[in-house]
Amino acid sequence: MFGAGGGTSSYEEVREVADLIVLWGSNAREAHPIFFHHVLKAIHRGAKLMVVDPRRTTSAQWADLWLGLDVGTDIPLANAVAREIVVSGLANEEFIARATTGYDAFRESIEPWTPEKAEQVTGVPAAAIRELAHAYGSATNPQLCWTLGITEHHNAVDNVFALINLALLVGGVGRYGAGLQPLRGQNNVQGGGDMGAIPNKLPGFQDVGDVTAREKFEAAWGASIPSEPGLHLTGMFEAMEHGTLKAVYVVGENPAQSEADKQRTVELLEGLDHLVVQDLYLTRTAELADVVLPGCAGWAESEGTVTSSERRVQRVRKALEPPGEARDDIEIVYELARRLGHDLGSTEAEDIWNECRSLSPMHAGMSYARLEELGGIQWPCWDDEHPGEQFIHGRLWDDDVVEPAPFMAVEHSPPVDVLDDEFPLRLTTGRRLESFNTGVQTGRYSSPLHVNAEALRVSPEDGARYGLVDGGRAVVASRRGAIEAPVAFDTTLRPGLAFMNLHFPELVDTNVLTIDATDPRSGTAEFKATAIKVAPVG
Repeated sequence: MFGAGGGTSSYEEVREVADLIVLWGSNAREAHPIFFHHVLKAIHRGAKLMVVDPRRTTSAQWADLWLGLDVGTDIPLANAVAREIVVSGLANEEFIARATTGYDAFRESIEPWTPEKAEQVTGVPAAAIRELAHAYGSATNPQLCWTLGITEHHNAVDNVFALINLALLVGGVGRYGAGLQPLRGQNNVQGGGDMGAIPNKLPGFQDVGDVTAREKFEAAWGASIPSEPGLHLTGMFEAMEHGTLKAVYVVGENPAQSEADKQRTVELLEGLDHLVVQDLYLTRTAELADVVLPGCAGWAESEGTVTSSERRVQRVRKALEPPGEARDDIEIVYELARRLGHDLGSTEAEDIWNECRSLSPMHAGMSYARLEELGGIQWPCWDDEHPGEQFIHGRLWDDDVVEPAPFMAVEHSPPVDVLDDEFPLRLTTGRRLESFNTGVQTGRYSSPLHVNAEALRVSPEDGARYGLVDGGRAVVASRRGAIEAPVAFDTTLRPGLAFMNLHFPELVDTNVLTIDATDPRSGTAEFKATAIKVAPVG
């Protein structure tokens, strides 16, 4: 909707001037703790916090208002909030007329979603919907933040559209203090996308369909670049299933544990003609590989940059030599290229970064010297005098807007994995503060925090209903498979909702249960909405 994927604001704006922070599908207290420190400072300054999440998370416990919606009903809730803003006269009509398109169709699409109708679909009281709408519509500097609770659904893109619509409705983007924060799920996810790890983009979010952009990169790289987008991760597994993708090179990823419907994923990886894995440890994916290339750690053992959710590029410095036969990822890739008959040039991180700066206009002014001097710079940074943009899309406030932002009318699409008499419980997944992803790094040390860290968490009411014992064990089954798990009663969960994480798959293999229904545009799987049944072991 804006032409580039990145947080529109800075953490400073959240900390210093935001008067309302909305965490929607984001348990930032545990999943983004550094960002949440800025939120806490804002709260202590007097800002309000509102949290939209099926669980009463540790983030929600800090909130002025918690909206505990049913899993997969974010669009009806957002549409109802938008409708209430419109009918209450809180929409920024001047901004809408000048800086947006598609408003009439959008307004027509939200008209049926009264707070009362939304309450029936989402489970959120109509009064709470009105309270959120009036708070967001009246705030001077609202910040709307989201993460995997919005994007790990079969309609992930529409979920994001629904939230951006709210910002366009009130003029909550493109100016200091007000913005949209898509909090990135893992370290340097933003940097990966910025560098072209997206199937339809070249570094700097330059479209592969842009002839001028392709010609620039082809001249620098001495190679032709396809004009058609490549495959995202889900598309790769579909291609494996169809037999059109026969070899895969995996770098720093553990799909055999992290992908939904794990059993299908492992079968497809095992069926490849050739699998290469480059990683720090012998992960479950590496155990399936024909060739394993030992890489080094991204923080202490290599040079480079990382980019945070606020688009801030910062330096990473090497402190240690990689152990044993481990080598820097750059050296491995360059050596592989050499053996394939191509010289990629210097392996020095700064030289590679300078090549990036020469090809990506939004990084042009970020020399290593300036990154060191300023402690990081937010893109875009157009030249060596530019300070970097603290907030982006300021063009939307110009008198003559060249590229208006479109409203996107979106409709409710319930979870693919339906609840019924056989599978009556909704399982949602998430992260915990003390662990990370599939535990490849955080699971390799002993800690009291790891005790009972992985469990089936249910409300005490559901525990009693299904004969479970707090601290006992349960068989958990979905339409794809079954596992055993410890049971933990959790009073933050409403009846009908269960929660698990995926940090310790060797103890509890959560992704045996999850469904791989995916959004056709983003390729993200519906980790957040699995139908399950439970029974006590024995």
